[in-house]
Amino acid sequence: MSKPIKNNPWYWVPPLYLTEGMPYVLIITVSVIMYKNLGVSNADIGLYTSFLYLPWVIKPFWSPMVDLYSTKRKWFLWMQLVLSLAFLGVGLSLPTSQFFVISLAFFWLASFASATNDIASDGYYLLALKEEQQSFFIGLRSTFYRVAMVTGQGLFVIVAGYLEVKFGDNTKAWSLTMVMIAGLMFILTLINLLTTPNVEKAKDYVKAESLTFWKVFESFFTKKEIWIALAFVLLYRLGESQLVKMASPFLLDAREAGGLDLSTSEVGLIYGTFGIIALSIGGIVGGIVISRDGLGKWMLPMILALNVPNVFYYFLAYFQPESAFFAAVVVIIEQLGYGFGFSAFMMYLIYVSEGPSKTSHYAIATGFMAFGMMVPGMISGFIQEWLGYDGFFLWVVAAAIPGILMVKYIKYPYHYGKKRIN
Repeated sequence: MSKPIKNNPWYWVPPLYLTEGMPYVLIITVSVIMYKNLGVSNADIGLYTSFLYLPWVIKPFWSPMVDLYSTKRKWFLWMQLVLSLAFLGVGLSLPTSQFFVISLAFFWLASFASATNDIASDGYYLLALKEEQQSFFIGLRSTFYRVAMVTGQGLFVIVAGYLEVKFGDNTKAWSLTMVMIAGLMFILTLINLLTTPNVEKAKDYVKAESLTFWKVFESFFTKKEIWIALAFVLLYRLGESQLVKMASPFLLDAREAGGLDLSTSEVGLIYGTFGIIALSIGGIVGGIVISRDGLGKWMLPMILALNVPNVFYYFLAYFQPESAFFAAVVVIIEQLGYGFGFSAFMMYLIYVSEGPSKTSHYAIATGFMAFGMMVPGMISGFIQEWLGYDGFFLWVVAAAIPGILMVKYIKYPYHYGKKRIN
């Protein structure tokens, strides 16, 4: 075991959240692109890949285990190793005749490991950092989480697209890509082993063990106005939960089907280069302004920044421009707004999670967040096939309105997250 290093968040926050975001995007988003290129229908893609959200929805039921047994550091290191093996299984299963069922089974294994990794990693973050540090690093944390997501949707997809052209075989291309991803996950696990310090003390276990399984849930659901807070959590990304499932199929689909007919590599380049730059800027700026001014000043502007740019997808669907330039511009605007707007959401989840067991409470809050992503995502493919892409994107914009209206009803300290000046 390596000697613990000084607790400097600049060392461990980036790789930890890069590793947390990578499996999520592979399971939820890249699987969509992969199955699309392997001939699976939009309806099946939307339905079955949305079921993969389920472990994130139900993770509160085993989150107390992470609080009560062993250290959070050991939990996330073991789960990251399991993820490496699960993605290897996906890659090796694709050439088989039952690739859809078998690969989905490995994605299910990866989903449970990833959800548990999230519980442990987020709990570690809450334990290792003070409140003012949490608000300052929320931008860096969110940025690297989203960097991982856009890298998955960008770099990995570019690689798969290159291999599709090189081999002339989509199955072989995606199989090799998934094997390479498994290797990368193993390397990231080693990096986290070397960079994350041992911050958990014996007194933390005494406090955790004094809680019972049901007390953890009771202390969360008896919080003041918790149901209003959870309704807001469910609605915050109602539009995006559907957009994220159909954005890539829209860019890849033939023009006669309403899409833009871009290549796999073009989609990967747009998300992996321009999107990642815009997202990084948005996320870092979001964390800085919350740390400077507090959450109250920025909640409404940030939820608007996250949702309003989605209207540009409608214009893409309506005009169907031939140049990929216009798709790139829309992705840049959307990712910039998302990076900025997601900072407020993550800070609000931290506030909702305050209590005697932050790790479990945060898992419960993010479980509701995942439920708000899963159910709309499950029906997104059917809605798109019913309304067409242009009608679907108008629906996505309309679906964001309830969450925006709820901003006036939620309560939290106006200066929550503001950096204290000594």
